Amino acid sequence: MCARRVLAMGAMGTSVTTGLLIRRAFQSFSLPRTSSTNLSIHAAPCFFPLSWPPSRNSGICQLAQAMKSEVSDLLKSVGDKSVVEEVKHILDMSRRASSRREALHTDFLTPPILKESMLLLEKLADIKAVGQGGYPQAERCRLSVGHPEALMNDPDIIAALSITGNFAFQPCSHGDFLGSILGTGISREKVGDIILQGEKGAQILTVPELVDFIMSSLDKVGNVSVSCARIPLLALEYEPPRTRTFNTIEASLRVDALASAGFKISRSKLVDLISNRDVRVNWTTITKNNTILKTGDIVSVSGKGRLKIGEINSTKKGKFAVELIRYL
Repeated sequence: MCARRVLAMGAMGTSVTTGLLIRRAFQSFSLPRTSSTNLSIHAAPCFFPLSWPPSRNSGICQLAQAMKSEVSDLLKSVGDKSVVEEVKHILDMSRRASSRREALHTDFLTPPILKESMLLLEKLADIKAVGQGGYPQAERCRLSVGHPEALMNDPDIIAALSITGNFAFQPCSHGDFLGSILGTGISREKVGDIILQGEKGAQILTVPELVDFIMSSLDKVGNVSVSCARIPLLALEYEPPRTRTFNTIEASLRVDALASAGFKISRSKLVDLISNRDVRVNWTTITKNNTILKTGDIVSVSGKGRLKIGEINSTKKGKFAVELIRYL
């Protein structure tokens, strides 16, 4: 009789011990105890799979796979295939920022990357995007992406500098200023637009964290000694670009045909410029003179300026009547 009672008590003790162990094990997976009074009363309970480890396709993995699939599908609609990788990086950044309920910022983007990114970001839920270039007509802009609550106001992510010197007898071009700035070791993505001011110099847009570096490092543009000072964005002096519009009739829409007509240079000269990597279409250097252009494309030639392709119509003789807009 005593032996049976001892065995029963032993079994009961084992059952109680096992129950306690199970309970403690479950508690170890629960939310940690806290003395804080800020714990949300809306916190959802945690549930764990019956099998361990969980399937690779469950929970977070499934969510990540769904997000990856959505981004891949969106990228298929990118019109300019040359910017797909840059756009993908921005979409990934926006997803990451939104999930953390924060805002992240890109470097300065070229217009094609900015345009394609904005078109796709509009299709994503719980993501807000704000583009800023420092002034209304800015071409190169930074993009802030993230959760809408983290972007209630425009972020302070752009700074302006005034570069002054005596340029009366040694005028400097956009390329001269840009080359001098990049010569300090700064990458192109950290610099926005450069607004030329004739004899006075230029104003530049950049990321705030590089202002002090530029002010202490940039002392010459070309052969002109310069000084740099930070200015507020409201002090920027910009004007709408001056243009001249004219029409041409061409047998094809190749870049060598349209650009030679737009810049008033021979076709063979333009082919040489392309071979020297001095020609860009939509801010991307081209190496083939048979690149086909379309309405809205921007052609840039080093030392010559920029040209925009306007309206294109077919003639009765099978040629193309093209509107060309030359930036002065």
